Amino acid sequence: MQKFSNKSKHNFESFRKKLFNMVSVGVINQPINRAYDIISTSALLLNLAAAILGTYEFIALRHLKLLRAVDSLTVLFFAIDYALRIFTAKCLYPEKTELGAIFSYVKSFTGIIDLMSFLPNYLPFFFPSGTAVFRIFRVVRILRLFRVNAYYDSLNVITDVIHEKRQQLLSSVFILSVLLLSSSLCMYSLEHAAQPAVFANAFSGIWWATSTLLTVGYGDIYPITPIGKIFGMILAAIGVGVVAIPTGIISAGFVEQYSRVKKLGEQATEEDIHFTNIELSPKDLWAGRKIRDLGLPKKAIIAAIQRGDKTLIPRGDVVLKSGDRLIIGAEALKGEKNIHLREIVLRPGHPWNGNALKDVSISRNSFVCFIKRNGRSLIPYGDLIFKPGDAIFLYSKEKDLDE
Repeated sequence: MQKFSNKSKHNFESFRKKLFNMVSVGVINQPINRAYDIISTSALLLNLAAAILGTYEFIALRHLKLLRAVDSLTVLFFAIDYALRIFTAKCLYPEKTELGAIFSYVKSFTGIIDLMSFLPNYLPFFFPSGTAVFRIFRVVRILRLFRVNAYYDSLNVITDVIHEKRQQLLSSVFILSVLLLSSSLCMYSLEHAAQPAVFANAFSGIWWATSTLLTVGYGDIYPITPIGKIFGMILAAIGVGVVAIPTGIISAGFVEQYSRVKKLGEQATEEDIHFTNIELSPKDLWAGRKIRDLGLPKKAIIAAIQRGDKTLIPRGDVVLKSGDRLIIGAEALKGEKNIHLREIVLRPGHPWNGNALKDVSISRNSFVCFIKRNGRSLIPYGDLIFKPGDAIFLYSKEKDLDE
């Protein structure tokens, strides 16, 4: 009974892991995962297209039912996607409990975006009076496009730079806030008497200060008194420097990021790894055994496993099967001389045909590893007679091999 329970739990976790890989953007090792990414992106683009086209009155009047159908179907997909992500939250936060993982996802930035992608469409059923307000929150779903970052690592540089420079950026925002507040109060004091309708309160001054400091200059509110104009000129000059502060911080962050990547590349050393592939037959000793039990040499690895149309990650508990194609890699041998392994196939008329291995002239730095004849591997010994069609594998320390 306990064995059956453990098996059911394993099957459940395996199923949940597959669902997690499916809904995770960028995991495209299976066709279903790739298809889900395409469907998810298409649903978002269709929803945004329907929202934009719905703002054109002549399109909305002629195709209102179609636009509503597209909106309803895509929002339903967003709701199902959210449910799947809650179900697989444990895979995203494996160190947390089941409820802890769900709560961590729900309160995360992506979790809030996913929730707001569909919730505003259903809230009017419960709160009809807030329909107009809920419609505004639908715009949040456009933020789902940031998941495209999973495909382009270069886009992540932006978020990395902002995260690294967050303290400096917060400092510049604080300076800007202080300038906005102080300049708005000063301008209100200078211009209120001359323009009581324009600078009616402190907020009017904040609006003017914002457009001036950020060098937008809408021109709907401006000073008319001489001292007010002088103050406005000074503040406009300060605004150029204030805007340049966060721009300079982000620019410096980009330079540092790319310099760091370049420096790591220059300081790193590259090691050649040689790969080969073999296909397991039913008679091979590796068939039916776990990878961790193979006893591979320290510097040899199984890089990938091709099983039919699937490519498996070679984890230690993966059981190898007959028919599996293994991609095996090993570090290059280090030494002063190059090591070469070369295959020579004897054609009719080759001078080695009919001669014994001991009578063939081979460099002292080379030797025959093994010979394949009609699909069989032969152990090389001195009296072995070479025949046409033999595949001879030579191991040599010489740079060039003479055939």
